Amino acid sequence: MVHVLSSRVLLTPTDPERSRAFYGGALGLAVYREFGTGPERGVVYFLGGGFLEVSGRSQTPPGPGLELWLQVEDAARAHEEFTARGVEVLRPPEKMPWGLIEMWIADPDGVRIAVVEVPEGHPMRYRPGI
Repeated sequence: MVHVLSSRVLLTPTDPERSRAFYGGALGLAVYREFGTGPERGVVYFLGGGFLEVSGRSQTPPGPGLELWLQVEDAARAHEEFTARGVEVLRPPEKMPWGLIEMWIADPDGVRIAVVEVPEGHPMRYRPGI
């Protein structure tokens, strides 16, 4: 069995500067590390329990099936902050039938991002037997 030590999502945007401004500025993700130089340098952001690496440049946007899932403490507050920073909100926060509060936003290349709040009492908040 392979033991995975770390992981990250690799994102190669069409406009690296614009994407770094979005993830580091508009979303406010903290930087884990940076590497390389120039406009196509790489930046790795903390993404909760994982990482998001934005590096290089692509002629086409990332694949249509790529989506990110970000859990936040308060989806309504995140909505206010993102709106104030000019983030494209596809769908404002709404409580879904499965009990999560979800909002959908998009990055500059159209990558869809679910911003999710797990409310008190939801089964994802605790693990039975622990």
